[in-house]
Amino acid sequence: MSKVAVVFAPGFEEIEGLTIVDVLRRAEVDVTMVGFDQEVTGNHNITIKSDQLLDESLKDFDMIVLPGGTQGANNLKNNTTVIENLQAAYKDGKQIAAICAAPIALEEAGLLKDKTYTSFPGVQENIQSGEYSEHLVVKDGRITTSRGPATAMAFSYRLVDILGGNSDAIKDAMQYDKLVASFLEN
Repeated sequence: MSKVAVVFAPGFEEIEGLTIVDVLRRAEVDVTMVGFDQEVTGNHNITIKSDQLLDESLKDFDMIVLPGGTQGANNLKNNTTVIENLQAAYKDGKQIAAICAAPIALEEAGLLKDKTYTSFPGVQENIQSGEYSEHLVVKDGRITTSRGPATAMAFSYRLVDILGGNSDAIKDAMQYDKLVASFLEN
């Protein structure tokens, strides 16, 4: 079973962080909510309880995922432990994923060089390396990025597939396939 660390910094975007955890757990992925503190409050005053504190190593995880939110992403970017864990994980061949404004932490870690990525519109102005795309979810090698709160489910399903799971069954159970089909009907 794959092990995933979702890192929660103060000011994280709740829809993104909680959707990732929810969808991956539905896919029976071993997900650990890694927090800057035991309790971390998001951008809209929703507080989560961490499973593990960030002061522990993330080397035993197959994937590290960063939810966005402007404040949360800046806190990720400015945290030496986050940056060192991202660099070590990437060096060790692990998967890295970030959504919304969180690709700025990937930039800080030097992981977007020669990569195509996406982010919340305007965030790319703070990223000097890589090639920006407006696709909803972008996977380039072991780096996966997405745009923002509305793309959190598509992003999470893609992570399930990257980890070797079957997102189609989960999409069906969550009625996501019906939602997508309704867009095609109009």
